[in-house]
Amino acid sequence: MSGIGKFFENDQFAKSAGVELLEAGVGYAKARMKITPLHLNAGGVCQGGAIFTLADFAFAVATNSHGKLTLSVSSNINFFKSEKEGFLYAEAKEAFNHKKLSNCEVQVTNEDGELVATFNGNGYRKECELPFETSGE
Repeated sequence: MSGIGKFFENDQFAKSAGVELLEAGVGYAKARMKITPLHLNAGGVCQGGAIFTLADFAFAVATNSHGKLTLSVSSNINFFKSEKEGFLYAEAKEAFNHKKLSNCEVQVTNEDGELVATFNGNGYRKECELPFETSGE
């Protein structure tokens, strides 16, 4: 993967959690994570923090796709369904894009397309240019 995908290969935390980027576009990203025994909590289901990491990674790719460093200033996640195996997918769509502010909605689904969680994040854009070409807006 080139451009933004190459940049996000440096996200060591997401990488260690098994998160992988599937698609990226301007204001959009799709990522997935295979649930492994390391993701399970004491109750035997995928830990909320692991699901948050997946959603937050998709948020980061979508909001940074404009080529300016965008950092999360707030986020909220709602869990609807527990999972203990298979892949989880996070699809992020930027709902608001401004010079300094961004809002992004992320849906986390299982392999059957069932909603597992929703994530909403707000980002702040810094003046720092990122080292990849954007596809223009």
